[in-house]
Amino acid sequence: MKNLYNSKTAKDMNDLELRVYTSRLLGSNDNLVLHGGGNTSVKIEDKLYVKGSGWDLATIEKEGFSPTKTIDLIMLLEHERLSDIDMVKYQREALTDKNAPNPSVEAILHSLIPYKFVDHTHADAMVTLSNSIKGEEIIDEVYKDYIIIPYIMPGFLLAKVVYNMTDGIEWENIKGIILHNHGIFTFANTAKESYDNMIEAVTLAEKYLKKAKKKRIHNIEKIQELISQAKGYEVSIRVNQSKIAKQFATKEDMALSQQGVLTPEHIIRTKRVPIIFNDDYEKELADYIKAYEDYFERHNYDEIMLNPAPNWAVLQDFGTISFGKDEKEASIIEDINNHTMNAMINAKKLGGYKSISEKDSFYMEYWELEQMKLKGK
Repeated sequence: MKNLYNSKTAKDMNDLELRVYTSRLLGSNDNLVLHGGGNTSVKIEDKLYVKGSGWDLATIEKEGFSPTKTIDLIMLLEHERLSDIDMVKYQREALTDKNAPNPSVEAILHSLIPYKFVDHTHADAMVTLSNSIKGEEIIDEVYKDYIIIPYIMPGFLLAKVVYNMTDGIEWENIKGIILHNHGIFTFANTAKESYDNMIEAVTLAEKYLKKAKKKRIHNIEKIQELISQAKGYEVSIRVNQSKIAKQFATKEDMALSQQGVLTPEHIIRTKRVPIIFNDDYEKELADYIKAYEDYFERHNYDEIMLNPAPNWAVLQDFGTISFGKDEKEASIIEDINNHTMNAMINAKKLGGYKSISEKDSFYMEYWELEQMKLKGK
């Protein structure tokens, strides 16, 4: 994430002006906050100037920061419980300017953090990591010098949890606070450093996501080698990264590929379903072959099993590959797949896709009259 701080612009600003300046930098980036989200503060003498309710960081002015007595807010943490209504009441009582807007619901937490400048955003990259299935594991890995808080309702409850977790902590060793499924706090004794810390922290998340995306680049040569081994001959391949193939390979649509053929006529070319390649190609291929063998055992009488290796593959977040004994066969399979994928996605919009039964698919696949087509008879 690009750091927008300009030292020349900020050169002669006082603390409150710097607070306005860096708050606007944060608010101008919708990958950090959206539509009035996030909040910032600065401590000047015994007062906490915290973003007021209803103000947007992108356009905030000095008047948008509610001046409160810092100690009055900190003392609220002596309560075991505090209703939202009481919290708002006590925060207003802590105002030194009664015409100021209501202080942010995070004002108590801002007062607790022992640094002059505090920044809080709901950065897209950050919440993407923490909202993932392995979010806790990833956040622990990436943010080793941060306090990490499981999701808790914002406001007094969150401030109380942080208050208890940080009792006796050495704050100088802490770079920020990560709130699972919520966002991030950074802080420092200068506006620039607090802003820099935010950009650095969010950049870590963006780099992790970029690295994870790169991991989705599949090893096509390895796949071709494995399929060739399984088929017993060097296969020709057709790699398809068209718009429809990429959509079909998304996590949302991949399951469609396992629903069966578009028309029984296609099964002799494509098999009933493709293989889905994700990360462990060898295991995924072995599982596919085992599933095909089980499928054969469920339905055969005296047929001889065809080669159980797949005729095409869906590569998660990449596209598809068609396998053939030569370029012509791979091209035919790809052509069938393009029509199949398009039909499946359109059928999904109509309420769902449904193919013929597995049993009917087997009989069609092993129907002698169909197999004769492949042999040119």
